[in-house]
Amino acid sequence: MFTPPYTPLQSALALMQQRGYVVLAAADVRALVEPYGEQLHQLEPSWDDLKIDNYLKDGGRYRKRRHSSYVLEAEKIKQAQHRAHWQPLEYNALHGGMHRWFEPIDSVISEHPAWQKLIAALPQLFVTTEAKKGSAAAQNQPWYIEAHQFRIDTEGGVGRPTPEGAHRDGVDFVAVFMIQRQSIKGGETRIFETEGTNGQRFTLTEPWSVLLLDDARMIHETTTIQPLVDAQNAHRDTLVVTYRRNGFIGTDTQ
Repeated sequence: MFTPPYTPLQSALALMQQRGYVVLAAADVRALVEPYGEQLHQLEPSWDDLKIDNYLKDGGRYRKRRHSSYVLEAEKIKQAQHRAHWQPLEYNALHGGMHRWFEPIDSVISEHPAWQKLIAALPQLFVTTEAKKGSAAAQNQPWYIEAHQFRIDTEGGVGRPTPEGAHRDGVDFVAVFMIQRQSIKGGETRIFETEGTNGQRFTLTEPWSVLLLDDARMIHETTTIQPLVDAQNAHRDTLVVTYRRNGFIGTDTQ
């Protein structure tokens, strides 16, 4: 397994602007959400209560998830009315074009101070074109956020974290948090420039480490997972949070 190319928190904003991605170690994520950093582990048991994703076109039963939406404005998080997850075929050729309804993230989790601080803190590491120009309007513009809890298991022999393959999400920024790897091999993260030849491959293993991506500049995927020999309950848990400025993706189609 290749070690993630961790970036110190103090350098994250500059590197996001320079190259379009950073990887933060768990210690820096905890620092980002202080004074609630040590409470992040209180969120982890909720991954045991995710629901089967019934939309997989490959017929698989290896993915469980929950999904909720939020609006961040003036550093305050407000949960949006529950809505379908929708992506255009342009970004998800396998599952795009469908209104996919998933069970919402448990209200105990959505209202947890560590969860709210985590979601609200990440945008300080993002840079938009308008913000780089010093636009006050852009800096005050709301973020439209979708959070996805995922569990990929191997009960069928293999699990596919990204069955759609290498892709973009159609948003502005993406955060992929590692929560847990349980008795698996595989699950390598691969990222590529949308315009260029540079790429990275590494394996997230540390709980609450995170990959942050500028979605316009980077394509990403995660390789198939398999159970270790004689492994029981082998799975990979992640939290994916997407951020978009101009409303939820698909708002004009729903």
